[in-house]
Amino acid sequence: MGKYKTVDQYMADLEGMALERCGQLRRCILDAAPGVEEVISYNMPAVKKKKIVVYYAAYDGHIGLYATPTGNEAFREELKNYKTGKGSIQFSHGEPLPEDLIRRIVEYRLAEVDKESAN
Repeated sequence: MGKYKTVDQYMADLEGMALERCGQLRRCILDAAPGVEEVISYNMPAVKKKKIVVYYAAYDGHIGLYATPTGNEAFREELKNYKTGKGSIQFSHGEPLPEDLIRRIVEYRLAEVDKESAN
């Protein structure tokens, strides 16, 4: 993996299950957050609306979603069956992506960003 300037460059480096799952996650995020800008930050895809809403990345065994600590805290109970960190969530390639949960997390983060931007 190199140093990416665009999400399309990042996606072009993926193959197989990582490409398929990352594409699915990307579509889910963009559907939940129309009008956001796709950017690369920390060499990962992210969506931004004045500030980063969420990051995501593909790995050999899972897809990572980085909803910052607030996104994880707000959905703690629903995320208990997934491997999580302070602001990260891992979705194993062996299980279907929980698209409804992902959409709700993204919408939550988008509302947070909008509220912070309004202040």
